[in-house]
Amino acid sequence: MLTIRRGNERGYADHGWLKSYHSFSFAGYHDPKHVHFSVLRVINEDRVASGQGFGQHGHQDMEIFSYVLSGELAHRDTLGNGSAIGPGRVQIMTTGSGVEHSEFNHSASEPVHFLQIWLFPRARGLTPHYAEKDFTEVDKRGRLCLILSPDGREGSLTLQQDALIYASLLDGDERAELTLKKGRQSYVHVVKGGIEANGQRLEGGDALMLVDEPGVVLEKGEDAEVLVFDLPALLQQ
Repeated sequence: MLTIRRGNERGYADHGWLKSYHSFSFAGYHDPKHVHFSVLRVINEDRVASGQGFGQHGHQDMEIFSYVLSGELAHRDTLGNGSAIGPGRVQIMTTGSGVEHSEFNHSASEPVHFLQIWLFPRARGLTPHYAEKDFTEVDKRGRLCLILSPDGREGSLTLQQDALIYASLLDGDERAELTLKKGRQSYVHVVKGGIEANGQRLEGGDALMLVDEPGVVLEKGEDAEVLVFDLPALLQQ
């Protein structure tokens, strides 16, 4: 079964300094049809104005990763980590038993545009952990590049959940495929550009949910950047 969620159907919040699209229920936006998909809980497409950001705040029992599209996001946390995340660099934080962090745009003139993505972890009360890594355009060009996995395979960052997350850049005749094992589901999120996923035309902000499908086929890209989630069929915490 294929289900399309168009980008213009997402929730939207304009706080002045922050403009955010919500793929799933978040903060003041609630849609009972879109609370989570398998273990995928949040995809927020955020634009943070220059000199603004999220002050220090806490999280528990969530896997949170950021995928920066443009600009630079400064990260600080109570684990002692501090860095600036730009395009191509992925950060992952296991919040587990509890961690506080802040995310800020220190640019004097440019906004930062990024995806904030949350997944339920495999268990509660895990030890908090943070990691980050660059995934280059070459890594993602014309293929599905594994960026997060439960075991760090293929140079990916480690995620505390039975989920595989891929990033891809596709244009023209480039094509990428992912076989889904029986009992798995997939969520395809188009970051930018246009792509055909399993015969369905998608544009930036659109998503395709796949249930009881043998795999994902991405083709006919037009300057497309795509995230593909290979997820367990049932929510397990």
